[in-house]
Amino acid sequence: MTSDLSSAPTVTTPDVPSVTATEVRVLEGPNLYFPKPAVKVTLDLTAYLNADKETIRAVARTAGLRAVQAGAPGTEQRQAVLARLAERAVRHVSRASGTSRLGVRARSGNDRSVVVVAFVWRRRGSAQALGESVAPVLDAWLRGHDVVAEQADIVRAAPDGPPPRIVTPRIPVASITGTNGKTTTTRLLAHIAMTAGKHTAWSSTDGVVDHGTMIEPGDYSGPAGARGVLGAPGVEIGILETARGGMLLKGLGVAHNDVSVVTNVTADHLGLQGVDTVDQLAEVKAIITRATRPAGWAVLNGDDPRVWAMRAGASAKPWVFTLDPSSPAIREALGIGGRAITVLDDRITVITDGTSDPLIKVVDVPMTISGLSRHNVANALAATAAALGLGLDRAAVVEGLRSFRPDADLNPGRMNTYSTASADGGECTVVIDLAHNEAGLEALMDVTDGLRQPGSRVHLGLGASGDRTDEILENLGEIAGHRADHIVLLHKPHYLRGRTREDIEGHFRIGLQRAGVADVASFDTELAGLEALVAGAHDGDVVALMCHAERQDVYDWLARTGARSDDAGTIRRKVVGARGEHQAEDEITALWADEDAEGRIRRGAELVAAHPGDARITYEYAGTFDSAGQEERAIELYREALNSGLREPFRHRAVVQLASSLRNVGRSEEAVQLLESLAQDRPESVGIAGFLALALSSAGRSEEALGRLLSVVAQGSTDEDVLRYRRALTAYAGELAGRRD
Repeated sequence: MTSDLSSAPTVTTPDVPSVTATEVRVLEGPNLYFPKPAVKVTLDLTAYLNADKETIRAVARTAGLRAVQAGAPGTEQRQAVLARLAERAVRHVSRASGTSRLGVRARSGNDRSVVVVAFVWRRRGSAQALGESVAPVLDAWLRGHDVVAEQADIVRAAPDGPPPRIVTPRIPVASITGTNGKTTTTRLLAHIAMTAGKHTAWSSTDGVVDHGTMIEPGDYSGPAGARGVLGAPGVEIGILETARGGMLLKGLGVAHNDVSVVTNVTADHLGLQGVDTVDQLAEVKAIITRATRPAGWAVLNGDDPRVWAMRAGASAKPWVFTLDPSSPAIREALGIGGRAITVLDDRITVITDGTSDPLIKVVDVPMTISGLSRHNVANALAATAAALGLGLDRAAVVEGLRSFRPDADLNPGRMNTYSTASADGGECTVVIDLAHNEAGLEALMDVTDGLRQPGSRVHLGLGASGDRTDEILENLGEIAGHRADHIVLLHKPHYLRGRTREDIEGHFRIGLQRAGVADVASFDTELAGLEALVAGAHDGDVVALMCHAERQDVYDWLARTGARSDDAGTIRRKVVGARGEHQAEDEITALWADEDAEGRIRRGAELVAAHPGDARITYEYAGTFDSAGQEERAIELYREALNSGLREPFRHRAVVQLASSLRNVGRSEEAVQLLESLAQDRPESVGIAGFLALALSSAGRSEEALGRLLSVVAQGSTDEDVLRYRRALTAYAGELAGRRD
């Protein structure tokens, strides 16, 4: 090496910061820098960043960089030069120690004083020594010295050490990553593989599972999970949930995979391990696609631009999944020899060049919550593509989709729905879900909105671990405030991760206040919050719990209190009911289209026979007698419907119609009592006020009737004249309402 250090301004003052390596990390598998094991060295080059241009030019000449734009101190141009100098330092020591060919890459860090340099390795001992040599060489160059030879001697003298522990699979392997949905997709794909008769092992944030048996609980979404899966006796298919942490800290756990799946990429876990932006996070997630064999499949979310862009760096064929059957990504995938999977005519459908294969109706896939959970529809698309990409039998894939339930056994902690007794003696729904970020909470709220019955409320237990950013915690609070009717805060004492309870709660409250929610209760545990929410829930309400730390305690409590896990039929009934419809909605519509009164009664009787004990059908049957002028029979049936748990919006309608029938048969005071109680619950309803006025008039209380009706008009009307004279009208209404004829 030719040295020009004699011409460099020598830096000898003791107050000049030295060059340091803040981290020398050995990556065992494919990583952000190479598709093979590498050593990553993170350097603090503050002294270089602040040095004058002539010093940088002299060091550059020593490093073999003859024409370099040194850049002004502190600039991005200077940082780019420092990355090149770090790469040269590695190459100089490598050559001097006897290695002439070495893959080396350098990149700028998020801070301008930081540079990361990485190189491929085969033996841990010598690789570690080479990594540790970079900072001393750069430090010496800056000070006017050359220690390349000395550092090369250290590298040569270092013990070779063991080779990488990376696993080379001998069975088909699928790797799954993403911000949301990776655990659910992993579990569903494993279930499909077992349904196909394959001995399947998988790893996730829950542990390592061998064909349905947990063999190692804990977070195994990294290389240790891959070793556990591929080391399981007799395993035929391995499925690996792959988190960004494992890839950054240790590299991918396998040398390659046959199918890679990327569900999505959103802002989560930012600010950790040098990943500060969503684009950087996407780059990390793409590691698994670059490790996919050319003959395999990269299953990519076509609705997420960052994920779909990963096709460019993958040698495998793209298999796009998208909720939009007209997505341009489908045409792009087919145009380069790939495949697509989407929802066509409410069916999960595989599209190849020129053909489409409808597999199963979305409503027949339980994990989609009758199609309500759009993110689980996307997860089902991804898992289906991965299963077919692994060569699993089509019929087994369909059966696996049909039989995978979102319950505590097959998919714990992900959209588990239960039916349990409500505080008023009815039935409410409980949904247990991790919902660990904004996208997860939005998805949970979508499901609760689709399950709550008309006129009912959503109660939310809001909580998160402490490793979320301030922004994410505040956004979670704002989402909750906008979308839930009743909120309590939950704490996770074992997942504070450097924060205090007060800190987490404070950020939640900031977000809640942005949504206009001033004060909410706080509970020490997830279970305590659930108990309070269920105690305040009414018939048709939905209780949603962001649950992670105490999942088993929550399941045990639900079992003790008699809650039932919802099957596909129950979920479908709730979804239909939430739309204000009934499973027999078409028959009910046909009933009221019949212009013959006796014909309506006959149709009503047939519906009652087909749906015995159904409150909604009983209510409609009562209406057939009411419309035929047979009020006494109608009164009897209205009461039966109400006593059978009739829900909104039909419950208050039944009370109005019952009261009207009572008035028609001369029982006006009974009608008044019913309508006065209803008016208290719905004081804004002009319709209820009108029927109450009629009942009061029939009971001989005409002035009071006029006053009550006038009061509602005065308070609720937006008519210009009413607004102008509201005070006077309100006063007159109060005077009239206080009189009894």
